[in-house]
Amino acid sequence: MTPNDFNGRGPDGRNLAQSGRSERPSSGSILQFFRRDGAGNPRRIALIGGFAPRKCGIATFTTDVFEQLGVHHPDITVDVHVVDDPQAPLEYHGHRGVIRADRAEDYRVAARRINEDGVDAVWLQHEYGIFGGDCGDLVLDLVDRVAAPLIVTLHTVLEAPSPRQRAIVDHLVRRASRIMVMSLHSKDLLQRLYGVGPDRVAVIAHGAPDRPFGRVDAHKAQLGLSGKRVMMTFGLLGPGKGLETVIEALPAIVEHHSDVLYRIVGATHPNLMAAEGERYREGLQVLADKLGVARHVIWENRFLDTDELLDQLEACDIYLTPYPNLQQSTSGTLSYAVALGKAVVSTPYVHARELLADGVGVLIDPRRADVIADAVNRLLDDPIRLQAVQRRAWEKGRETIWPCFAAAARDLVESVIVTPANNMPLLAVPGFAGVVAMSDATGMLQHAIGVVPDRRHGYCLDDNVRALMLMGTADAVPLAERQRWATVYAAFVQHAWNPEARAFRNFMNFDRTWCEDVGSQDSNGRALWALGHAIGHAPDEGLRHWARQWFDIALQPVSEMESPRTIAFAMLGCLEALHFDTAHPEAKSVLESGGEVLDALLSEARRPDWAWFEAVLGYDNPRMSQALIGAGAWLNRQDWIANGLSSLRFIARQQVSAQGHFRPVGSDTFGRSHEVLPFDQQPLEAWAAVDAAATAWHVTADPAWLAHAETAYRWFLGGNDRGVMLADIVSGRCRDGVTPQGVNLNCGAESILAFQLAHYAMCGLREGLDERDPLGTLSVENVTSDHTGAIMSKGMHKLANT
Repeated sequence: MTPNDFNGRGPDGRNLAQSGRSERPSSGSILQFFRRDGAGNPRRIALIGGFAPRKCGIATFTTDVFEQLGVHHPDITVDVHVVDDPQAPLEYHGHRGVIRADRAEDYRVAARRINEDGVDAVWLQHEYGIFGGDCGDLVLDLVDRVAAPLIVTLHTVLEAPSPRQRAIVDHLVRRASRIMVMSLHSKDLLQRLYGVGPDRVAVIAHGAPDRPFGRVDAHKAQLGLSGKRVMMTFGLLGPGKGLETVIEALPAIVEHHSDVLYRIVGATHPNLMAAEGERYREGLQVLADKLGVARHVIWENRFLDTDELLDQLEACDIYLTPYPNLQQSTSGTLSYAVALGKAVVSTPYVHARELLADGVGVLIDPRRADVIADAVNRLLDDPIRLQAVQRRAWEKGRETIWPCFAAAARDLVESVIVTPANNMPLLAVPGFAGVVAMSDATGMLQHAIGVVPDRRHGYCLDDNVRALMLMGTADAVPLAERQRWATVYAAFVQHAWNPEARAFRNFMNFDRTWCEDVGSQDSNGRALWALGHAIGHAPDEGLRHWARQWFDIALQPVSEMESPRTIAFAMLGCLEALHFDTAHPEAKSVLESGGEVLDALLSEARRPDWAWFEAVLGYDNPRMSQALIGAGAWLNRQDWIANGLSSLRFIARQQVSAQGHFRPVGSDTFGRSHEVLPFDQQPLEAWAAVDAAATAWHVTADPAWLAHAETAYRWFLGGNDRGVMLADIVSGRCRDGVTPQGVNLNCGAESILAFQLAHYAMCGLREGLDERDPLGTLSVENVTSDHTGAIMSKGMHKLANT
């Protein structure tokens, strides 16, 4: 068994941090054998979009990104996940995977592979038309499942999107760490209409080739165009190109320059071909015949590869983009034409407006043949002016040539890649001020805005029972202070009991009025667990007696509740109680019946790829495994121990990334059958993983569980998907979790308590390790899986007879 195969608390229910010692190790790892990848490794990204040989702008751009990063920054490994058109499937080479646009399962498979590959970042090329579903919404299944920082290039940012289009972009914006656009206009739209902060948007102009200026005559000769004035438009043909307006302008141009040729290069758009064949192209040909300029139009009815396209671009004098859609934010061929030093005549769509400013090109009104004719004639009438425009274009293009684009792309990737947090000493003792700041005479408040308590949400039983547990565990806090606050939290628990309903309430308003008559089953289970814990660990003898009374009052009604987690919490409480009263018959009975239920649930829900108690995952997942292992050790049920360990190994595998850091089951997972999504990640799960791993270690003596406990705890200290420090050692506060964009800055009670309790659980593990291995010889290298079983068997025998 290895650390990455597994996902603490003692099987007899003892709090492992309680040893009577007040001094804590201030630095160092709990284990010397815990290893992580070193810094300086090459970057690896997953690039998602169309790809060559697919013939569309997104495919060309994605291919360019792949090739140019390979040329200019070979230290970045690029895995291409190709989005294929199911209506015209193609063969691709050198890819990591193919996503059939209309297959929902393909997006999920791709996300799983990307996560398993442990990439540093994911870069998605977004255009509504290339993905399946309603307006391409199938891509959301992928972005919700990838854990690495996400970059989204929005090739289109609409000013007036449909409701579904708007919802998709809103979703992408929420998931993305950075958003790339290719125009300042698009950035402005994202800020004004979509509420995206400027620091999250990167503007990177479309890249272009770097070729010498002034080779037009040589390339004309190669194409047999010597002595001609050549105009050109390139791209997939369709009504949105505005080519009919140029043809309508040709008679006025030819009247002044009879040597003009207009080259229309490109195949008809595949979707248009499928719908109506070549009707659009044939209509343009009929129009040219009618106007008497057919011999001045040359048709190149095919999609050119990049090198041939560049050669043909170099052979033209004037490049035209007469697009009627002024919202178009990107045109790759416009970037190419400018970089090659062509005089561009264009309608003022978004990309053209920005790229052709300051005399770089000529902007004209859309659908105005007379304006096009006048602009072209002015350039052809004045060769000096024509060359000046061409020179300005070429100089502007030096800003967008591929080396510049690749450098900007590299910087974009680097901006989202997680930088490991400073090596915070593992067992540095957290301060207590954060707990106090969230507490008053009533109890511990639920939520905070930043670090300031938010009184609007009042209090809840869940947080106050956790706080009560902390007061019995945090022996680095002065005893008098623990006694004071333990009494406050105990009073809240006591007041929460509803004798008529024989259950605890959970939520209380700030004015001390209850929001409900009965709280959730799980809050009741947690209360019983905390009461069992307080029987042995409350920092005052009077409170320990109080806890025993309330444990006995609540035990039967709570034990009748049916939620699997409630059963697990109740079992954990019973383990705590039994450690201090081995003859407690009701606690033993609840432990036995609860173990039977959990074991049966696991057997019923188990399948080859899913060793879990339910078809869904939720919060506090490892608690069920922890309870089953602990009950098995106490009752000498080896089958329960084996099944509990099996389930814990399963959940551990779900919660460790390919890079080896902890990745809690995200709250987006809740309610999804047989799925695990990475965000939002919450502290409660990390604490549960530490406790459950500790239980497994005490039973098996397998150091892999120690490593897993450390991995889970380091999540608080920056060992997470975004490399963010959640815990503040000075105040003892903890941020509310990890989101796709980074850290949730709020510091609620649940988060603070999860961190604090996880810390003391780790200290208890350290002390337990010292007791079991006083010479410090225990390491992963000298504990083999062969004799781990023998240690496990001895550990079970000892625990069963305690």
